[in-house]
Amino acid sequence: MTALVAGVGNMFLRDDGFGPEVARRLASEGHLPPGVEVADYGIRGMHLAYDLLAGVDMLVLVDAVPPELGTVHNEAPGSLRVLRIRSEDLDAGATLDPHGMDPAAVLGKLRSLGGEAPVTYVVGCVPADVTDGIGLTPPVSAAIPAAMAAVVELLSQYTSTQT
Repeated sequence: MTALVAGVGNMFLRDDGFGPEVARRLASEGHLPPGVEVADYGIRGMHLAYDLLAGVDMLVLVDAVPPELGTVHNEAPGSLRVLRIRSEDLDAGATLDPHGMDPAAVLGKLRSLGGEAPVTYVVGCVPADVTDGIGLTPPVSAAIPAAMAAVVELLSQYTSTQT
C-alpha cells in the first residue's frame, strides 16, 4: 500500500496553517506505517495533482474546514471532523488554479489529467481565525495531537482492510 498524507493550507492565514503544521509534526514524530509519505503542500494544488498522478492507494488531506452549519450545536474552533470523499462529491468541471489550493478541484481534475482519485479522507479542523498572521490559535493548536491520532487510525484501518 502507498499512502500520501497531505497537509494543505496557507500558513500566513493563522489557522489555515493547520494542515501544514500537522504534516510537519507527523513527519517528525508520527510513527507511520511503511509506504506512507507525508508532505506539506501548503497552497500548491498543481504539485499535489501531479504527485497523485504518480499513483497512491490512499490520500489523507489535513486541512482547516468550515464549521458544519445547521446542526443542533455548531462546532467550536478546534473541533475535528473526519470526512470520506467519494467520486460523486467531486466536480470534474472545477477549475484547477496552478497558484492555489482547492483540494476538491485537484481531485476533480485528476481524471482529465489521466489519473483517478485514490481512496480519500479529510481530517479537518474548524478554525478560529483565518486572518493575516502566522501561528495557530490555542484551540486549533490543541487539536493537533488528536488530528495526528486520527490520521494514524485511518492509515491503520485502511492497511488492515487491504491485507
